[in-house]
Amino acid sequence: MLSTNYVTGSPNWLDLGSPDTAAAAEFYTNVFGWSFQSAGPDAGGYGLFEQDGKSVAGLGPLTEEGASSAWTVYFKTPDAEATARATEQAGGRVRVAPFDVMEMGRMAPLTDSGGADFAIWQPGAFAGSELMAEPTSLAWVELHGVDRTVALGFYGALFGWRSEEFQMPGMTYTVLSTAEGTQQDNSFGGIVPDPNGQDPHWIAYFEVADPDDVIAKAQSRDGTVLMPATDVPEVGRMAWLADPFGAPFAIIRSAPSPS
Repeated sequence: MLSTNYVTGSPNWLDLGSPDTAAAAEFYTNVFGWSFQSAGPDAGGYGLFEQDGKSVAGLGPLTEEGASSAWTVYFKTPDAEATARATEQAGGRVRVAPFDVMEMGRMAPLTDSGGADFAIWQPGAFAGSELMAEPTSLAWVELHGVDRTVALGFYGALFGWRSEEFQMPGMTYTVLSTAEGTQQDNSFGGIVPDPNGQDPHWIAYFEVADPDDVIAKAQSRDGTVLMPATDVPEVGRMAWLADPFGAPFAIIRSAPSPS
């Protein structure tokens, strides 16, 4: 499960690129109850979403030519340069070479060998999200639209991820975990089969107390329901949404863990 005890390869940050950061901030603060704080005059318009005074995600303007609004998942690396080199060697692409974010850390936006965008974060003064797997914070990530074997080979070369297959209604779901610790305790995401030819992408799931209430709030503020709320046995109640600028995200009220 996700936690703030970050190890190599675990999701440790996520942020949203938007063509209208003020409107995006208003949408998410209303839908999730977050507050938004500017990161300062030297941050290029970047700021932080916070829950109860703890940073949970970032928001900034679109910076890459041709980019559309989207959430980006970051994975922890102890060496951004080494991970960037491994990305190219494994058939991926370094969209921007690693660079320092003031004293906070070092990052690089990358694309995997299947075409899904992601990023890496080498912590400096900032380790990553200060809240994980709690209401209105990141709870899970999923990779869609890629070949499972290719994806496992790529990310295994970068982070040493492990995987385990589970049978679910109508499909085989691949659960991902970091190389450290037990697979169950260090699972953080999954790979979903691609029956519909969708574009490769990562999607972030946010834990929420009431998915139906979040859906209603999103719709009242020009959000879109991409997948209606659905109950999945032993997993929870989930839905897929998009914000007013088309950035997809997911919500989940996780089922209680077996005692």
